[in-house]
Amino acid sequence: MERTPARLVDVVVAVAVAVPTCLDAWWNVAGTRQADAPSYALVLVPAVALLVRRRFPVAVAVVCAAALATWYAVGHRGELTGLPTMVALYTIAVQGDRRRTLLAGACTVVFFGALAIAVGDAGLPVTEVALPAAALLLGETVRGRRELVAEQARRAEQERAEREAEAQRRAQHERLHVARELHDVVAHTVAAMTVQASVAAEAFDRRPDVAREALAQARMLGRGAVAELRGMVAVLRDGHTGVSTAPAPGLADLARLVDSVRDSGLSAVLHHDAATTTVLPGVELAAYRIVQESLTNVIRHADARRVEIRVRQDGHRLLVEVTDDGRGTGTGAGGFGLTGITERAASVGGTAEYGRTAQGGFRVRAILPTNGMDAVAGSTV
Repeated sequence: MERTPARLVDVVVAVAVAVPTCLDAWWNVAGTRQADAPSYALVLVPAVALLVRRRFPVAVAVVCAAALATWYAVGHRGELTGLPTMVALYTIAVQGDRRRTLLAGACTVVFFGALAIAVGDAGLPVTEVALPAAALLLGETVRGRRELVAEQARRAEQERAEREAEAQRRAQHERLHVARELHDVVAHTVAAMTVQASVAAEAFDRRPDVAREALAQARMLGRGAVAELRGMVAVLRDGHTGVSTAPAPGLADLARLVDSVRDSGLSAVLHHDAATTTVLPGVELAAYRIVQESLTNVIRHADARRVEIRVRQDGHRLLVEVTDDGRGTGTGAGGFGLTGITERAASVGGTAEYGRTAQGGFRVRAILPTNGMDAVAGSTV
């Protein structure tokens, strides 16, 4: 439902105030001055001033109070002639703040108390002061309620924005996770299949048995990659239906990974400390993917003959190192492999570094916390 325009509300309030005050002036108290044109002017001026009470609340209150004082000074009396002043005081409170309301309240007590004494009313001017003060109190209450509602709305909007930001952050995290998984699976498998296909092509005429073995290896790698990709697609489609329950690869699978590299003709040596038994599964997966991506880069870009993989546990840290004797290139132009290695390490609170070795090869080193929580500062493997 649309809100009533403020201008229309002001007109209705002015009319609602002008009618009873004019009637009060016409129905004058016995023994007081009879209403005439100046009398009605003193009644209508405050009512008309209420039309601009939102823009000039203090000025309108002063005009209403001055008209009321003049009304009494010329000999008039009435029960409703203070109504415009009370409306103006209400506006001061509802549009101001606590400090302005208190100041207006002090002025109100002084003004109406002095006015009641000046016109000769007997006793304490309790009623004359209480009614205008009640108008101020009502305005303060309404303003406080509006501020509370506005604050609740602001907090709700802030919470909604925070929920959206968190949802976007999680979605971004999931996209990066899926991108890393796809890159790790596809890049490694395609690189290995390419090597096997090259071996098969070279040995096709002279060594058909070697060519058949290489093609069989390529087919096996392709089937494994398709199975992993299907699992990822199933997760993305419905979250659980048809997803394989096989555990994620870890440190125990490094030997099989290195064997697949040897099948491509590269001399690969794995030094794996068997004592790495207190590593969280997430950290194991990160270590496995770091080794996998490093080996993929060796196969595709290093032109190396030998690669060494070292994995050992040092207290609460898992140390991973992959070193080749190639031409010192870690990735191709525009590749995401090294970026993925850094992200993998950071995802479990670790660090990764890479670069050329003194012998001209390339080395990737990662330090991962075994509990997946404590960030690891720079160290050497």
